[in-house]
Amino acid sequence: MNLSSLIEHFGEPTILATGGVLIGALFGYFAQRSKFCLRSAALEFWHWRFGEKLAVWLLTFSSALVAVQWLTLAHHMDASSTRQIAATGSISGAIVGGLLFGAGMILTRGCVSRLLVLSANGNLRALLSGLVFAVTTQAALAGVLAPLRESISSWWLVRGGDARNLLAITHLGNAGGLAVGIAWLMAAIYFSLRSGQGLWKWVGGIGAGLSVALAWSFNYEVSRQSFQVIPVQGMTFSGPSAEWLMRLVATPDLEIGFNFGLLPGVFVGSFLGSWQAKEFKIEGFTDGHSMPRYIAGSILMGFGAMLAGGCAVGAGITGGSIFALTAWIALVCMWLGAAVADRLVDH
Repeated sequence: MNLSSLIEHFGEPTILATGGVLIGALFGYFAQRSKFCLRSAALEFWHWRFGEKLAVWLLTFSSALVAVQWLTLAHHMDASSTRQIAATGSISGAIVGGLLFGAGMILTRGCVSRLLVLSANGNLRALLSGLVFAVTTQAALAGVLAPLRESISSWWLVRGGDARNLLAITHLGNAGGLAVGIAWLMAAIYFSLRSGQGLWKWVGGIGAGLSVALAWSFNYEVSRQSFQVIPVQGMTFSGPSAEWLMRLVATPDLEIGFNFGLLPGVFVGSFLGSWQAKEFKIEGFTDGHSMPRYIAGSILMGFGAMLAGGCAVGAGITGGSIFALTAWIALVCMWLGAAVADRLVDH
């Protein structure tokens, strides 16, 4: 049975949610086994250690870039209608949001995807941080923090279309984008070889990146074969976190879709990875002094993610893989924000 038949039989919401669960489980499993985390990679980079964590992040990022650009050239993907390209964007939001997110992930000792993965491994600190993150994203989306987010976002806007497409701005095209992705992949291979042996560094890092590309391709195919208007979206954790919070506390009858299945899928995949590796362990706060740090970091990440248009995966890798201008700006600022916070708070 092909995809169009499945859509006709089960409906778009069920197919999208099922795809979210399966793709999320793949990402969660690979991220858990490889210890994928932007925060750890940034610290290795800024401390000039260039170890395994940086290698894993580079493998994930470059694999997503190469796969998405190849899919586009093969006509299995088209990013022109995605919100990261087609809608009006905010450069000021990308800058401020990226800096805040980078600082926040230092305080919580993990980016959002890492917190979700750790929560499934029994880490209660990560679970609390994830809940605070979800509350903050909803507050920034439609709550008390929404006016501040809208004000900052309005400082420097960029129109949708080619003005938000780095491949159009630089006249590289998708072939050039593929070349850029291959260059990043060569760098990832170099640092991976330099950091020593580690099977899951390679398998998990590349697998997580391909999961991001698979999310793009799956959603594009559903939108292409559906009789309804289905927005093409990729993998992110800020929007789904806010959606799940509202589903649990206010509107349980929200329509299901890709985001509905994504977070549970990542949780299940990470749990299976920790169970296989015998790494599941209940962990909490050892004292009361570190709790304010985690809460503050979660608030910064939640507000920063909504300003930047996504988290380290949503803006950094998902948006970066389609060469969205604001996504690349946000990603750079996440690295810079991490450097500043590490210097001021931990050193």
